[in-house]
Amino acid sequence: MYKIAIVGDRDAVLGFMALGFSVHDVTDAETAAKKIHALVKSGDYAVIFLTENYAAQLEEELSRYKDLPLPAIVSIPGQGGSTGYGMNNIRSAVERAVGADILFKE
Repeated sequence: MYKIAIVGDRDAVLGFMALGFSVHDVTDAETAAKKIHALVKSGDYAVIFLTENYAAQLEEELSRYKDLPLPAIVSIPGQGGSTGYGMNNIRSAVERAVGADILFKE
């Protein structure tokens, strides 16, 4: 059975432990990149949530995992709130999969 992980600042991710997530608190983008790589390599995770502050810094690093069927790496707002980065990534992924912007239709 696959697991769900979350990677980000301690204050942003600690509450997810109560939901049964595998929680990984990191202090910088380099550590986050190493943790994401280890989680992907393990093959145990279907979804990895990553806070937007690190996802934006690791955009190039994360692009190598975009076409993998598993795990899905999803950006979520951190403790400071949403920057819009995660929603733009979801929009882009849906557009790639469907061929049209069915979420916002702007």
